[in-house]
Amino acid sequence: MNAPQVPVMHALPDGEAEISLVVRLPWEDVARLGQEAGRLAAQMQRPVTLDEAVSRRLRSTRPSATHARPAGEQPSPVSSGVSASASVASLPRISGTA
Repeated sequence: MNAPQVPVMHALPDGEAEISLVVRLPWEDVARLGQEAGRLAAQMQRPVTLDEAVSRRLRSTRPSATHARPAGEQPSPVSSGVSASASVASLPRISGTA
């Protein structure tokens, strides 16, 4: 039986956090992520993994970093334009210039 597991979060030295997830994606989205990794690799002049491409894509779509709220404070409903179930195809394109 596959019991649900709680993802483990790791603190990173640069002040960020890392969490590993298993995400099921259609092959078309995996192909788009591969194209994104190829664009990043050409831009950065080094190999880029799909993990890095996903991370950079997610970072580029959020409006700004938000910090944890004090206990009991509820987040206000805000439409970020990207739902948690959005596919890669529906995410905004990243321009080729840096």
